[in-house]
Amino acid sequence: MTNHSNKEIRSELDRMLSGDLYHASDKELTARALKGRLLMEKYNQTSMVDREERAEILEEMLGSVGEGCWIETPIYFDYGSNTKIGKNFYANHGCTLLDVAPITIGDNVMFAPNVSLYTAGHPIDSAVRQSGLEFGKAITIGNGCWIGGGAIINPGITVGDNAIVASGAVVTKDVPENVIVAGNPARVLREINADDKAYWEALQAEYHASKELEQAE
Repeated sequence: MTNHSNKEIRSELDRMLSGDLYHASDKELTARALKGRLLMEKYNQTSMVDREERAEILEEMLGSVGEGCWIETPIYFDYGSNTKIGKNFYANHGCTLLDVAPITIGDNVMFAPNVSLYTAGHPIDSAVRQSGLEFGKAITIGNGCWIGGGAIINPGITVGDNAIVASGAVVTKDVPENVIVAGNPARVLREINADDKAYWEALQAEYHASKELEQAE
């Protein structure tokens, strides 16, 4: 007879965060989800002028959050506590972060309206799916990324540094750094290159020169 006495008993939380099958109705998970969603509800009811209160709620709700983070309302999370956000993050209205698995967002990232990050997945087999078992796969957004309006990032995806995801794109494969992707399913349109840098830096210099002239007059 096999001895199971030394076998480790894993919590549903551990299973969920590890990307294994888990049951979302677990008491610990439902308590964590309720806490996060009550904080989310509180955040969504704040005024945009209540910057200090908003920052305090984000600190309590999220796994971690860097300086200079601004999230427009409404924002939607599964847990909130499984999401880590870097410095100078901006999210426009209506974004959804289903963070049953970890979501990690780097520094200087911008989300347009209605961006959705879905870590949650369900079994393909109907009977297993109906049993209530599900799973999640972590999503990572690198530094300096811009995610366009209505874009969807699917479970398990990594978006490389400085990449741009076009509006309406459905990302089903990892995105390399320094590229623009678009479409459904999203594909690489082109690399972001030295010509892009020169063009936008010239416009930036022109802007600053015009401001200096205005101030001199």
